[in-house]
Amino acid sequence: MATSFVPTLERFRATFSELGSRDDALVLVADGAGDSVDGYLLGFVHPTFYADAPVACVEELAVHSAARRHGVGRRLLESFEEWAHSHGARLVALATRRAGAFYSALGYEESAAYFRKTL
Repeated sequence: MATSFVPTLERFRATFSELGSRDDALVLVADGAGDSVDGYLLGFVHPTFYADAPVACVEELAVHSAARRHGVGRRLLESFEEWAHSHGARLVALATRRAGAFYSALGYEESAAYFRKTL
């Protein structure tokens, strides 16, 4: 997974616990063989003005390289879309640098540039 920051186990555990208690967040995990994880998705639903409804955002989607091209990412994304729809979301948005073809194949359209500023 490409990351600008180095995650720590302590912070991961705290964040995972917090996310589990939020109604506006969803963490999906694709189990692999044994104790391994094939992939995961973290997303949120939040109210917006521009869509005149809530919008769902995929914050993180990662699939282990050995599990790619086996439908893991597709299933994670489809499950998230169902959850987002059940929470009234009008659309799903996400940012990607490397997986444009994957998202296009699932019906996503390129919409905007993504900017960020590290604080």
